[in-house]
Amino acid sequence: MQGDELQRKEARWLYEQPLEELSFWADRIRSHFCGNGFDLCTIINGKSGRCSENCRFCAQSIHYSTGTEAYPLLGEEAILTDARKNEAQGVLRYSIVTSGKCLSDAEVDKMCQVVHQLRKETSLSICVSFGLLSENQFRRLKDAGVTRVHNNLETSRRNFPNICTTHTFEDKIQAIRAAQAAGLTVCSGGIMGMGETAEDRLDLAFSLRKLGIGSVPINLLNAIPGTPLEKEKPLTAKELQRIIAVYRFILPKASIRLAGGRGLLADGGRACFCAGANAAITGDMLTTAGISPETDKKFVAELGFEVRRDRG
Repeated sequence: MQGDELQRKEARWLYEQPLEELSFWADRIRSHFCGNGFDLCTIINGKSGRCSENCRFCAQSIHYSTGTEAYPLLGEEAILTDARKNEAQGVLRYSIVTSGKCLSDAEVDKMCQVVHQLRKETSLSICVSFGLLSENQFRRLKDAGVTRVHNNLETSRRNFPNICTTHTFEDKIQAIRAAQAAGLTVCSGGIMGMGETAEDRLDLAFSLRKLGIGSVPINLLNAIPGTPLEKEKPLTAKELQRIIAVYRFILPKASIRLAGGRGLLADGGRACFCAGANAAITGDMLTTAGISPETDKKFVAELGFEVRRDRG
């Protein structure tokens, strides 16, 4: 709170401290830097399945048999209809997510038209997750009205080859920097419970800090049958709470966003929202069910937060 940055040795020490005290101070840091604002966003699976990449957690990879529905890029009306519904439910931020390593130039052009129409017909802030695009492609999206790009690092640089081999950690970094160079903010985080160590979790947090990431989604692995991680033992709620609390110390000003897997938590994430988290993805995830916006809005109010857009 006095402006110092947490160092790696200090973060490792914090990771071993009593959870109740750790969570209390993480929440104090959240309050000091972020106030009581709470950023709620929804996502739409704008293009599903047949992904060429071999991310070991993903139901949409062509390398695994998961039974996930596959379809090409959605049309403008389908996305507009979904966006209007979410806006009517009080959501302020809306993200279009597509499967695949990256969209083609023609697909980017199509999405630019959709984004332009979304900005014309709604007051939603528009985010996109279109893969490893170039700076030029990101600039076109920004000109169309996109404000934020999502691109998860997923895990640490060391652990990344254990999770994916069809693209690299550095490919992710380059895409994030390209988006930032195009004038977009970036949402980037990871998935917890993929066999990573505590050191990997800290490494990811420090990588995000170095990149200046202001919106950090934390996913809890939802092990999908048919993927290589289907038998991975799930993290406990207390393990996730500890991760959230330490991330708040490392990333004091960020929106720390509970994302995929939140529905697996018996308390819906309440303990994590009392330990430094201050944002969430609401509604359904890409291939799994989530928590409805109506339920989340009540939940957020009960915790003393106010739904509003973050600045990350």
